[in-house]
Amino acid sequence: MTKRTSLKLTDNRQLLLDRATEIVANGPDDDPPMSVVLDAALTHLVESHENLVEVRDRYPPQEVKNCCNTSVLGLRYRTSIESRWR
Repeated sequence: MTKRTSLKLTDNRQLLLDRATEIVANGPDDDPPMSVVLDAALTHLVESHENLVEVRDRYPPQEVKNCCNTSVLGLRYRTSIESRWR
């Protein structure tokens, strides 16, 4: 990953940030900074990945996939977890 000092906000990315802000905010009048929203989203992504790795050998693959599959994390039948973003 390269480090950048700016973040281009496409329409789709802005929509995702707006939705994530609603989740992170303490109420309708709370407007958390973008850094807090991004930290929460990244933490959730890392924890989701760790949880998936932890349970994928203890439960049937289809059950894990049905429960944990998102557009970011996917489970291939007992082989690997992969990112679909890039």
